[in-house]
Amino acid sequence: MIYSPQRFGVQSGDALAEEAGSTDHPLRSVVAGEFHARPLAALPAPQRGSHLAMLSGEGDFASDFAHLVELCRRRGVAAPEPTKHFSADFGSFFLKWERHGEFCTYSFYRPGSFLHPFEETALALVPPDWLKSIPGRRLVAVHLALESGDAKLRTPGELTEYFDEESLVGSHLSGGAATAWTDFRIHADGFSRILISGANLDPLQAGRIVQRLLEIETYRMMALLALPLAHTLSFQISRIEVRMSEIAGRLAEIEGLEETRDVLAQLSRLWVEIEGITARASFRFDATRAYYDVLQQRTQRLREERIEGLQTIGEFLERRVAPAMGTCAATARRIENLARRLARASSLLNTQVDVALQAQNRDLLASMDRRAGMQARLQRTLELISICALTYYLSGLLGVALRALNRSGLEFDVELITGAAIPAMFTLGWIGLLWARRSIVRADLKHDGGAFRGIDKREGG
Repeated sequence: MIYSPQRFGVQSGDALAEEAGSTDHPLRSVVAGEFHARPLAALPAPQRGSHLAMLSGEGDFASDFAHLVELCRRRGVAAPEPTKHFSADFGSFFLKWERHGEFCTYSFYRPGSFLHPFEETALALVPPDWLKSIPGRRLVAVHLALESGDAKLRTPGELTEYFDEESLVGSHLSGGAATAWTDFRIHADGFSRILISGANLDPLQAGRIVQRLLEIETYRMMALLALPLAHTLSFQISRIEVRMSEIAGRLAEIEGLEETRDVLAQLSRLWVEIEGITARASFRFDATRAYYDVLQQRTQRLREERIEGLQTIGEFLERRVAPAMGTCAATARRIENLARRLARASSLLNTQVDVALQAQNRDLLASMDRRAGMQARLQRTLELISICALTYYLSGLLGVALRALNRSGLEFDVELITGAAIPAMFTLGWIGLLWARRSIVRADLKHDGGAFRGIDKREGG
């Protein structure tokens, strides 16, 4: 049964907007259509069904839809526009097709009475070559039989003919309106089995119960898809945890640059490994949580009542699926904890490196200060030597000048005058040196001050 606005006399969004004199939001029709997506199929009893869920990936919508269009072409059914859900009567069978995030479901229904519920299934009416070439890999395959309300309720002995006695579960559904049995096992034909006895079901009620049971089987398998991955990753995660503990024990004992580089290289390799695990597992574990939530919702809506001596469907799923989901959740937490531990170890190593660099910088600055002090003392010594040398040369020049004057007829005591002039010449040299030093300092301060004023102007200061 497909919802049609025209069938119920509902105007289109554009027509309503034009009549109201307003403009609709571009997503109004899309959002409103989600409430009517994947409509129920009305299934009058007796009915047999076959349900397939093919794991084809998120990006393979085109091939899934093209395969549906091919079946429509073969059977002369009008092909739909690109959509994610479609249902139509193909004559000998009814098809309900849905495209989900990473999988696609095909539900075939075959009305009519039957003696053996799981013989001559609905798939027998589907073209075999088309069936074999469905895109993706089969994850869920279920045969379902819906018996009419006047059918005699099957005894436990009759049920063991179709189900495994040890795994058989069943319950009264929807306040006793129907009874369902299954064993959640894959039988010799590669299909699971669900048997429904519809005591007081109208076609829409039957369709609702059938859809919920098929969704439970589908989402159960999709949720459990992460369990083998969790088991595989647990060994790798344990190995990484041991290596992380070893590295954490070494952090307090690291000495020298080479050992620091070695630990950093080990942390980098672990980071690459953890990132690979995260990329491999994050989507699957997130999807598992979502599938498990849907599974629990569908199970609660069955409104089960116990059949004496049997587990209900909800009890069986809680006992078998909940521990698996706990394992997946624990594995996901271990991966997150590994990433956090690695981040903490890297941060601690960086802190140690920073402390070591600060110590090296402190020692370097102290060494530079000592060298600067030595250079200053050496410079003062050289300045003193330079003044002495200058005084020596000046005194020599003064002596030459005085001796020249003596030859011209003037009488001077050359040694006395030269000796007396030495202190004055030394003092003049020292004063000249101080003046030159102060001139250089004033020039440097003037240059530095100009640079700072330029920076202040550029920064608006």
